Amino acid sequence: MLVFTHPSCLQHDPGPDHPESPQRLLAVLDALRDAFPDRLDWRQAPPAKRGELARVHEDGLIDLVLQAQTTALRQIDLDTRTSPGSATAALHAAGAGVAAVDAVMLGDDPLAFCAVRPPGHHATASAAMGFCLLNNIAVAAAYARDRYGLERIAVVDFDVHHGNGTQDIFQHDPRVAYYSTHQAGLFPHSGLRRDRGAGNLLNILLPPGSGSLRFRNVWVEEMLPAIDDFRPQLLLVSAGFDAHLRDPQADLMLETEDFAWITTELLALARRHAAGRVVSMLEGGYDLQAIADCSVAHVGALLDAQADAPR
Repeated sequence: MLVFTHPSCLQHDPGPDHPESPQRLLAVLDALRDAFPDRLDWRQAPPAKRGELARVHEDGLIDLVLQAQTTALRQIDLDTRTSPGSATAALHAAGAGVAAVDAVMLGDDPLAFCAVRPPGHHATASAAMGFCLLNNIAVAAAYARDRYGLERIAVVDFDVHHGNGTQDIFQHDPRVAYYSTHQAGLFPHSGLRRDRGAGNLLNILLPPGSGSLRFRNVWVEEMLPAIDDFRPQLLLVSAGFDAHLRDPQADLMLETEDFAWITTELLALARRHAAGRVVSMLEGGYDLQAIADCSVAHVGALLDAQADAPR
């Protein structure tokens, strides 16, 4: 299994009081190296090219994100800030997804996890927001669609917040379907069940305190069958771990084991329809112990399923 990351992703620093800190990624990297010292193929993520970004983002946003910065902090919106290292970090975070798509599509390895930041799923075509500068998973999906001519790409998002940016970018493109469970009443207050797009959206809001049972039931009864019916040729995962019970940003109250479970279920669908191809990208998760544990559970579930796959 491949893991894409880059040292520059640690140089995006939105300030000492900001929850989206470099320590989040350090916790993930350290945990994965400790848990799987010999089982991961570590790759350095390249920077995304402007043309790859332009498939999903308007020029104004790209220029804003890539603008040279000399001040320590620049406020983009109420909770989104950049530092002098943010542009390079954002380019490598987006580039990780592109490189991962190439790797799984060309047969290098069917599984890839992108351990990068800043996260991306809130960034719309025209705006950075919600700690996100560029929409990493959208860049990857658009690249896979155009480079490999895929007609059915599934983006699955189990972050506790709705990926409004991903929905915004693809809601009129039936080749990319978006599936999200997220906590009701949280930023960005979007992702309603009635949102259908071009028939390619499925959003289910979960009430606070839902816990494992309700989360798993929703996936078993609605989300997984819908993805199965779509028959994706490639599965992309917005892997946010802020639905964990330890996370300070929400209270969906999931356990670490729930992330291993959903990963195993999604990989089964990928095997059925997409030759086992999965690209997962780190999104939210703001308790350092929880994001470390959940990343290990997520990657471990992929590795275990890969080891059990028929040869």
